[in-house]
Amino acid sequence: MPKQERIKTKYPGVYFIHKGDEKVFYIFYRLNGRQVEEKAGRKFADDMTAAKAAGIRANRMQGKEVSNNVRREKAQAAKQSETDKMTIKRLWDEYKTNKADSKSINTDEGRYEKYLLPIFGDKEPHELIRLDVDRLRMKLLKTLKPQTVKHVMGLLKRIVHYGAARELCQNLNFEIEAVKVDNQKTEDLNPEQLKKLLEAIDNSSDVEAKAIMRLALYTGMRRGEMFKLKWNDIDFQRGFIAIKNPKGGVSQKIPLNEQARQILENHPRTAENVFVRPDGEPFTDIRRRVNPIKEAAGITGDFRALHGLRHTYASMLASSGKVDLYTLQKLLTHKSPIMTQRYAHLRDDALIKASTLAGNIIEQAISNKEQDTANA
Repeated sequence: MPKQERIKTKYPGVYFIHKGDEKVFYIFYRLNGRQVEEKAGRKFADDMTAAKAAGIRANRMQGKEVSNNVRREKAQAAKQSETDKMTIKRLWDEYKTNKADSKSINTDEGRYEKYLLPIFGDKEPHELIRLDVDRLRMKLLKTLKPQTVKHVMGLLKRIVHYGAARELCQNLNFEIEAVKVDNQKTEDLNPEQLKKLLEAIDNSSDVEAKAIMRLALYTGMRRGEMFKLKWNDIDFQRGFIAIKNPKGGVSQKIPLNEQARQILENHPRTAENVFVRPDGEPFTDIRRRVNPIKEAAGITGDFRALHGLRHTYASMLASSGKVDLYTLQKLLTHKSPIMTQRYAHLRDDALIKASTLAGNIIEQAISNKEQDTANA
């Protein structure tokens, strides 16, 4: 392509070339001992004139404006700096990759995307201030349960600590305030509610939902443990169910009582997992199938169809007075006895009733003896 003709103007160091009907103005000058030549602008597109180009030339020679090259270099440096920023979003990506095998990573991802990403995603940890985190906590507490907010705050803390431990970022310069949660709440059913629920289960045509609810009631297994339960985890001969990778972290075994045995022996085997969806894949959620059964029994409120049955199982054992808390801890596969302690008051009630009964029996024996003496 032939070189385009440079047309000088009356201003030193300013010329233009024609590109169709457009004039493109250029300036050239010396700066720090080297020749600089760059575009000043277009006549129509940028409203550029020879006089304006001369003014730009003068400003750049005097250091009042930087050259196009310097401007581009600064823009590139700023862009690179932005790319290198270790934001909460980038830290989450690193954290997620490292924790890919974690059982809770999918739940954490949902919490991150819904509650942390919109507010903190583009910020670096050192840019966060206590007020930002406090405002998020108070906002979430208006609509979410304290336990959920506690998990969100804990996730933010873990993401930042993960990055700081690997020298990817600075740690927070303040402690995230703990969310107070009342963990002593238990979900229970009275005898009449339990009777109605069992009737609703019997009347349901949903084979999977019926079986999984019964198993929760007769074994106290967690929802996730039943979702992951495979046929080879069940030892029908010795009477045990293997709980692999439970919430507590260590695989354990729980007894297979006769009621649970009948549920499992009568359940259809269609896949490797015991409880499966119509496509043969294990459940990840079954609320839409068990909640109608709960509602048919007239049970409303906060009672969760599966977790509530686990609590019911534990409450019945504790209130019987025949099971000590250590045994209950093992049956529930609690990692710490602190979790089992929530049922202590039920056992205490049973012991008080037993003690009262003993006192009444003794008093009755004394009364009978005195009656016999009087009649003698």
